[in-house]
Amino acid sequence: MILHQSRFPSAIQLSVDPVCCPWSAHQGGQFIASFAALGFVLLSLFLVAGCTAVPERHHPLPAALATKVRIPGISGGRYWGDERPAELQAWLSLPEATLRERYGGIMGRGHNYLIISGGGSNGAFGAGLITGWTEAGNRPEFQIVTGISTGALIAPFAFLGPDYDPVLREVYTKFSTRDLAEPRGPYQIIRGDAVTSARPLRQKIADYLNDDLLAEIAAEGRKGRSLLVGTTNLDAGRPVIWDITRIAASDAPNARELIHDVILASASIPGVFPPVLIEVEADGRRYEELHVDGGVTAQLFFSPASADWGRISRRLQIQGKPRLYVIRNAKLRSNWQHVERRILPIMSRSIDTLIATQSIGNLAELYIITREQGLEYRLAYIPQSFNAVSSEPFDKVYMNKLFRLGRQRVLAGDPWFVPGEND
Repeated sequence: MILHQSRFPSAIQLSVDPVCCPWSAHQGGQFIASFAALGFVLLSLFLVAGCTAVPERHHPLPAALATKVRIPGISGGRYWGDERPAELQAWLSLPEATLRERYGGIMGRGHNYLIISGGGSNGAFGAGLITGWTEAGNRPEFQIVTGISTGALIAPFAFLGPDYDPVLREVYTKFSTRDLAEPRGPYQIIRGDAVTSARPLRQKIADYLNDDLLAEIAAEGRKGRSLLVGTTNLDAGRPVIWDITRIAASDAPNARELIHDVILASASIPGVFPPVLIEVEADGRRYEELHVDGGVTAQLFFSPASADWGRISRRLQIQGKPRLYVIRNAKLRSNWQHVERRILPIMSRSIDTLIATQSIGNLAELYIITREQGLEYRLAYIPQSFNAVSSEPFDKVYMNKLFRLGRQRVLAGDPWFVPGEND
């Protein structure tokens, strides 16, 4: 549903999110802390690295033009995730004939929405759950699908339905770290913008999200369905929601590259993968914005979260309460861990705890929104009993175990936690 209204939950976390990166969530703090140690080692190389080329931004967008910026050739393809867009009121005032023309495919029926969180290699859990859902025979079509980080990689295939289950299985069970990231040398790290190159991941995104797939997304968008992906505009320090369905349907010559850029940016943890430069236009001139992992500003999001859903339901003649399915590609609580009294273990555990705690805040606030707006809430997450450990960022053995776990939980019965029913 292409309603250009939403904001991320107001208590959005500021986090360095392991979700976009290929390692399990409990390893996120360990990974980040390890780079603190690496910094001490590389510091000795700094003087001799002085002549190494530094990535430059040739045309950064000036702050004074932030309100005038647009994407060349594409109208309404994105909006800030932390404010109410002006288009919402216009949408609510559309004549019924126009609504039927634009949203006929989703009017007069029950609605289901899918929210996919970050989680890195833990995204294998969500991929397995979605494919198992198909096998169980009760997977609905989703009118809205949103994704952050690894969720942004899953979202296009979940949006297009069961025909793309084999792709989800392949992406989350067949690739290892070396298939998705290229390490950089110490001089590049010291003077560059990330410790790895995302070239392999970018190529995978381009291979899977080809012209045929984007044409299918555009066709679904014309029925009124929405595929939304979140990034973080690093210059503004704000969340951005991208309407992939509208961009795909724009027929703009830059649409395919923009979609690839957005999904890559959503999965680009700062410092690990390079930020993504996105070309924009203001006052007739071209500039560039710097976008990174959507998990910097939210672990997950729903759009439109702060709208009047009673009014939306009446306008679209939605049958029954809309149902919101949330896949959290992580556990709900941190496992017990004996922390040594040293800098790196303390940093690691602290970052892990921050991420886990603020993620729970995101989920709780989303639940409050659904209660206030009259939507049903369903949550699936990795159980505390899962104790496998990954040996590398993208560990195929670990990911296959998670994929099977997600699939088996659906086939064994109802995997969804419903507050007040099965708590």
